[in-house]
Amino acid sequence: MLGEYPISGRRAAEISASIERAVGAGELRPGQLLPPMRELAERLGVNPNTVAAAYRTLRERGVIETAGRRGSRVRPAPATTGRDHIRVDVPEGVRDVASGNPDPALLPPLADAFAAAAAQGDRAPVLYGQAPVEPELERLARAGLAADGVPDGPLAVVSGALDGVERVLAAHLKPGDAVAVEDPGWGRTLDLVPALGLRTVPVGVDDEGPRAADVRRALEAGARALIVTCRAQNPTGAAVSAARARALRSVLREHPEVLIVEDDHGHGIVDLPLRPLAGATRHWAFVRSAAKAYGPDLRLAVLTGDAVTVDRVHGRQRLGPGWVSRLLQRALVRLWADGAVDAGEVAAAYGRRRNALIDALGRRGVAAHGRSGMNVWVPVPDETGAVARLLHAGWAVAPGARFRMSAPPGIRVSVSTLAESEIGPLADAIASAVGPGPVRGYV
Repeated sequence: MLGEYPISGRRAAEISASIERAVGAGELRPGQLLPPMRELAERLGVNPNTVAAAYRTLRERGVIETAGRRGSRVRPAPATTGRDHIRVDVPEGVRDVASGNPDPALLPPLADAFAAAAAQGDRAPVLYGQAPVEPELERLARAGLAADGVPDGPLAVVSGALDGVERVLAAHLKPGDAVAVEDPGWGRTLDLVPALGLRTVPVGVDDEGPRAADVRRALEAGARALIVTCRAQNPTGAAVSAARARALRSVLREHPEVLIVEDDHGHGIVDLPLRPLAGATRHWAFVRSAAKAYGPDLRLAVLTGDAVTVDRVHGRQRLGPGWVSRLLQRALVRLWADGAVDAGEVAAAYGRRRNALIDALGRRGVAAHGRSGMNVWVPVPDETGAVARLLHAGWAVAPGARFRMSAPPGIRVSVSTLAESEIGPLADAIASAVGPGPVRGYV
């Protein structure tokens, strides 16, 4: 049943670690069935309760799933391996439009901001026991959130958008709870949810955001949380419209105990107005990241929410890192205060590239999506074949499998560094790779 891989161990922790190592090494494949607990216990010479405890640990870590009498098997996308292994290695001479990184030319210089933050730290060092949030960062962040219609709430600073999402989910949910997630959606989120021992419930997405009917079905089926990307949705470029926000808020009001988590990682690179859902339920969190506009290495995001949620996030931080470096916070304050990023200009630059590619594909009979942000999503009938043909033609795109669960196949193209002269050749290559025939939507 397990081939030549010997599961080993006498204690539950040793058995679970042995299985997790095998999954990480690829010796146990996604979907592969594990031995029944009594059979494995007999093989290892341990009590069946020991194997049961090991399997329970693996379920809580998102490595395996159990379906009653059908047994336990490795998850289709186990947390140990994640979706990063579904990627295209870019050979020399192939143009990389798969990475999803911002255009370095549109990122601000950081030297002066960090020099000013360091000088401030020399004058007034941050010591243990001081406030975790830089006062000026809190003031500026609150003003920006209020201007965008986000309800007033306490503020925390976290190490990027995903860190904030993880802390909020861990603060409210328990292993086995269901979380409604966008499909297609951000691959790291699709990995994070099962890694926390939670169950993913896919929710269809169109250009205006999560579909209200799908969200209603997920919540009526028992999902205890909903994660929404407000703008620049990765990979489809969707942005929640005013009409969609009204429909979603109406659904959420029918489920006041559901946790709503909003990810505004596109702040600073999108010129579409924010349509927040925050406040439609009792517990909510809104995360605004600096990475896309100021640089991926600036691992910082502000998080607001209801008082209980933010208090729990602060409590977990105190038990771990304590706080996010005030040096980083002061550098971001300087960048904000100096207007280091012209959001309108950056959004326009990405918009020109995105729209040019979508228009060029349309002229070639290929449907594509990208309402905001730096990515274009192209539904394709044969994902693997399209990726391979594009690689052969000199273009590396991201396979849609990194971003979807039950949604139809597609490819993601990052337009962040596309030159005008590359638009036509890339559109020609995609049209050739997709081939003739109808292309399905991405919901």
